[in-house]
Amino acid sequence: MQYADRMSPVELRASAGLAGIFGLRMLGMFLILPVFAIYATGIPGGENHVMIGLALGAYGLPQALLQLPFGMASDRFGRKRVIYFGLILFALGSFVAASSHDIYWIIIGRSIQGAGAISAAVTALLADLTREQHRTKAMAMIGSTIGLMFALSMALGPALYQFIGVPGMFALTGVLTLLAMVVVAVVIPDPGVSHFHSDAEMVPARLKDVLKDKQLLRLNYGIFSLHAAQMAMFTVIPLALMKTGHLAETQHWKIYLPVMLLAFAFMVPAIIVGEKKGKLKQVFVMAVVLLLLTQLLLTVLVSYFWGIVAALMIFFVAFNILEASLPSLISKLAPAQAKGTAMGVYNTSQSLGLFVGGVTGGLLAHQFGHFAVFAFGAGLSAVWLWLALSMRTPPAVKTMMYHLEAMDTSKAHLLAQQLAAVPGVSEAAVSAEEGVAYLKVNMAGWDEEQALKLIDGGV
Repeated sequence: MQYADRMSPVELRASAGLAGIFGLRMLGMFLILPVFAIYATGIPGGENHVMIGLALGAYGLPQALLQLPFGMASDRFGRKRVIYFGLILFALGSFVAASSHDIYWIIIGRSIQGAGAISAAVTALLADLTREQHRTKAMAMIGSTIGLMFALSMALGPALYQFIGVPGMFALTGVLTLLAMVVVAVVIPDPGVSHFHSDAEMVPARLKDVLKDKQLLRLNYGIFSLHAAQMAMFTVIPLALMKTGHLAETQHWKIYLPVMLLAFAFMVPAIIVGEKKGKLKQVFVMAVVLLLLTQLLLTVLVSYFWGIVAALMIFFVAFNILEASLPSLISKLAPAQAKGTAMGVYNTSQSLGLFVGGVTGGLLAHQFGHFAVFAFGAGLSAVWLWLALSMRTPPAVKTMMYHLEAMDTSKAHLLAQQLAAVPGVSEAAVSAEEGVAYLKVNMAGWDEEQALKLIDGGV
């Protein structure tokens, strides 16, 4: 059995195309973030800050509720059919929001956008189209695209606002979604036969174990609080920048672009130190400390333009580090055959954070003012810091997957025992149903040659 080091052209095409679909979802979610609070104050209903927060967060609730059902539907009805359906909903919601003349219809449009919860179906299709040994690379392409689209949306949103306004941005998102459907049809290969992949899909039978895992719960709370604090912040940050800096909303890109570039420059060495030097927990805790510091600073500096800019700089350094490291921590701490389930719960927690952050931020800003919004974020971050400090140090392992020839359950169990005894392997699981061996290995000391001999020779 050969294990090529390079992805095939089909795998590269599928990975790039599906990463683009994920990127589109991120762009649609965050493009309006830097300007929406300002725009909303000029339309009916937008004078109520609660409605502004609800419009920003409305995307998250249907995402959280529908990710699992859409993933299960893709197993039954086909990956592409479910993706098409989700993209149609996303486009419909975009056009509803674009044609809205009050904030109430924007909330409806954002909710319909969120109902296009295709992330689980896209991940499952990616797993169908990539070999086991290249799946991590494919997922990394998606992760890097999401990060790039987030940074781009923060800088591009204010610039686009100058030319097409928020309605035009919604319409642009809708058009791009329709083009994405063409990409799915023309660029993304048909998987032929779809299989279940426990590394990429949720296993309902393993959900209870994942929800009881205290280490994973810490990370799920973390992604929830990170996005709740972020969405709450942006119910007031655009307004505060305009008021304190006398800077038109169309010029806010001059703040976000250098801030995002500097934050990225700080993120890269931090992640390298964390992953390569075995300091992931220390880097992770440091980022949570920075997140808490940001919220505390904003409670006292929100009336000062350069104070806000400095706080945004610290926030995005922390945000980028945490966004990059949290999926890696999930992969290291989740049981080998429950990675897909762990990531499903993680993604649901993220979407819930978007919803709760938007709604709570709008409510607090309306009732108590800007100070309360950042106090809310500080409270979430303080709890997260306490949880992060008590987190188990993640093992310096990497998940490896290998395709297997057909075998029965007893042989799979015996092979798992043999693989677990290979030097450097910390966990081994073999699924006869999927035809895959899942290994967690210490890259510095494991004997891959011995593992491949066992896999090639069977038992």
